[in-house]
Amino acid sequence: MSLSRTTLEQWAVLAAVIDRGGFAQAAGHLHRSQSAVSYAVSHLQESLGTALLTLQGRRAVLTPHGETLLRRARPLLAELATLEGLADSLHRGWEPQLKLVVDLAYPRERLLRIISELGAACPHTQLQLADAVLSGSEEAIVGETADVVVTSRVPSGYLGDFLLDVPFIAIAHPEHPLLRLQRPLSASDLAHHTQVVVRDSGLRQPRDEGWLGAERRFTVSSMEASLAIVTAGLAFAWLPEHLVAPALAAGTARALPLDHGATRHVALYLVLVHASIAGPAAREAAQSFARHTPITRG
Repeated sequence: MSLSRTTLEQWAVLAAVIDRGGFAQAAGHLHRSQSAVSYAVSHLQESLGTALLTLQGRRAVLTPHGETLLRRARPLLAELATLEGLADSLHRGWEPQLKLVVDLAYPRERLLRIISELGAACPHTQLQLADAVLSGSEEAIVGETADVVVTSRVPSGYLGDFLLDVPFIAIAHPEHPLLRLQRPLSASDLAHHTQVVVRDSGLRQPRDEGWLGAERRFTVSSMEASLAIVTAGLAFAWLPEHLVAPALAAGTARALPLDHGATRHVALYLVLVHASIAGPAAREAAQSFARHTPITRG
């Protein structure tokens, strides 16, 4: 087997030049001098005997050959980053910190039991827990700002393990005008009354799932705040059945008698964001969530 004429380091430098928009920007990103970056790219082209870059004005762009070759090199660079990340994880043992992002629909009591288990299983790992609503959990996965995410949607390119279906029901205060109608309610009935919705925690493509197009709505940052507004008689809302059960039992809220679609189900999935290099704490978290999933698809 002959030695390679090029190195992955050279390809990484070329990728940085293209991705960062120039030699100076790549040098800053790589913490190298601009002359070192220029030399790496020049040596790469000489070793291959083909031009990879051409100048368009003051900007360096890929030649057709350069575009083809860099496209083939990028998966190799990604594999190397994964390999080095795995080596780092093995060297460190338990992760110094574990970032969890959990959809607000996930039952809080169950989540607290999981956090307690993780605290005992990995006492030297700092746990960071953040709530997410709608697209917020997807952004944590795609942006790789978390290690373990519980989400209602698994973005393309990632794999998720099904955890549970969370039933949502529409509720209102017992004296709410909708309940005074004393008949099955339609979507048009709801549209004429104020609905309270929980704000999407995502920033890129926020969604309005659960909103029925009511003429007026209140937007809050948590499901607990939504429930408080409902029990105060100010609006109706769709909320997880496990969250509203105490209010229903106490008589401070009642389920709306919808003529159809009285219950909605939101499926939640667990995603290991860095699955191939996940450390023991991240895997322990995944196993703990799996142990606390008594609800299955019926």
